[in-house]
Amino acid sequence: MIPMRRLAQMNETEMRERAAALLEAVDLGDKLRRLSRHLSGGEQQRVAIARAMVHRPHLLIADEPTGNLDSASTASVMNALQTIAEQKVATLIIVTHSEEIARAASRQLAMRDGQIIGETFT
Repeated sequence: MIPMRRLAQMNETEMRERAAALLEAVDLGDKLRRLSRHLSGGEQQRVAIARAMVHRPHLLIADEPTGNLDSASTASVMNALQTIAEQKVATLIIVTHSEEIARAASRQLAMRDGQIIGETFT
C-alpha cells in the first residue's frame, strides 16, 4: 500500500481493497497480512509485481524477474507476468538471460554488446 499512500488518491478502504485484489491476482491473497520479510523469494517477486501494477501502468519492465529463484518460484513469477500480458493489462518487457523465459515471449530481441543482433516472433 506504500505506493498508494504516496499519491494520496485513495482512502484507506480503497487502498486495502486494491492491495487485496492485486495480491489475489498474483496468487498471494492468503498472504495479505504477512510481512514481506516472512515471504519466500518467489513470493517477494510476486509482491513486487503487484506493487508495480498499483497505478495501472501501460508498460511494465521486468529486469531478470526470476534471477536467483528456484524452478517452482520461477514458474509462479512467470505465471503472474504472463497473466498481465495475456489480459493486456500492460505491455510487458522482460530482460532475461534465460532462453526458456525468452521463448515464452511473443517477440524476442537478442542483444550483444548493446546492439540488437536478432529478432524472433512466436
